Amino acid sequence: MKAPWAVEELNERTFVSAIPDLATLLVDAVEDGASVGFVMPFTHEDATAWWRELAGEIAAGHIVVVLLRGEGGRAAGTAQLRLAQYPNQRHRADVAKVLVHSSMRRKGFGRALMSALEDVARRQGRTLLVLDTISGCDAAVMYERLGWTRAGEIPRYAAMPDGTLAPTTYYFKDIR
Repeated sequence: MKAPWAVEELNERTFVSAIPDLATLLVDAVEDGASVGFVMPFTHEDATAWWRELAGEIAAGHIVVVLLRGEGGRAAGTAQLRLAQYPNQRHRADVAKVLVHSSMRRKGFGRALMSALEDVARRQGRTLLVLDTISGCDAAVMYERLGWTRAGEIPRYAAMPDGTLAPTTYYFKDIR
């Protein structure tokens, strides 16, 4: 039986058409208190503009965006793989903006997004993945359950949407 959801790797064309859904996911994350690079106030227009700024990097193949659609085609989550470009770093990539809509969490979507990114990374010849997240958050628990290794913590590293500073933990995963 086919799962009622699917993860799609967006190309230049499908990325542009998905921007409204991606913006909705980003606004939901910020409004829900996720530290994903933005502070309040944060509008759908702000999110749309941010996603549009990535179009060139996606077209150039520097960033891969995956989108998970749930039942009825509703955007449930997204994640990015940012491919390192320097010659001495082409074996690695950064995982970023792993977002699952607040109404769709605890359904295995985060795990599905991470699995999809690992598949993309392998196809791109990347064997080392790196990410950072707020220390002790639900995402950190998920990453550890998925076999990511904690590299260390930096205090007062990232601003939460309300402006308070929080510690960030860096993780890595060897996917050879």
